[in-house]
Amino acid sequence: MTEPLRLSKRMSELGLCSRREADEWIARGWVRVDGKVVSELGTKILPTQRVTVERQAAAEQSKRVTILINKPMGYVSGQAEDGYKPAVALVKAESRWKEDTSPTQFHPTQLRSLVPAGRLDIDSVGLLVLTQDGRIAKHLIGENSSVEKEYLVRVQYIKPGKLPEADLQRLNHGLMLDGKKLLPAQVKWQNEDQLSFILREGKKRQIRRMCDIVGLKVVGLKRVRIGRVKLGDLPVGEWRYLAEGEQF
Repeated sequence: MTEPLRLSKRMSELGLCSRREADEWIARGWVRVDGKVVSELGTKILPTQRVTVERQAAAEQSKRVTILINKPMGYVSGQAEDGYKPAVALVKAESRWKEDTSPTQFHPTQLRSLVPAGRLDIDSVGLLVLTQDGRIAKHLIGENSSVEKEYLVRVQYIKPGKLPEADLQRLNHGLMLDGKKLLPAQVKWQNEDQLSFILREGKKRQIRRMCDIVGLKVVGLKRVRIGRVKLGDLPVGEWRYLAEGEQF
């Protein structure tokens, strides 16, 4: 027997929206199961049942914005903490990148429900994604996400000589954090004191901890790409909209 599951979970599985959005749409009467409107939260359905959404839901979703910031040092990704400002504080009309080609007009209401899709430490800089779109958040940070994230990492070797080739290979595959094996990464030298890291996961302070294990001290860390979206020429402390047709 196929087990029934919550309608909001099924909508998320189908890629229609996030679970939070699903609950909102169900409450508004915008969701149909096998052609019938379902407006009761917590309703369970079978995976074989057909789920459709009204046009208003798609219209509402298309208004949701995704913003790319070049985060400076000293800002936290999410909620304000220990006197440090959250990156969303940078999102205002005057700090929008002058070369942003998106036709979207900035309005303070866009700051509502704008959440970071992935973290960037307070002492790291570069590409940070803030989004109102639950589908994008799930794609970037959901437990099954395999979107690549690329970083440029300036390092100092704290032992005599140079980092052995065997330790560079360990950075690529073979290290463990929190008792679990890390997924394979792509780590290579860009120049004598800078490494490029490409990861498909994002444990807390992962790169710094990986470097620490092999005797490297991180002196600078910058995220330059998430999936197919690059930081490019976006200036530090400025932001732009994710362009129409631009995909991670």
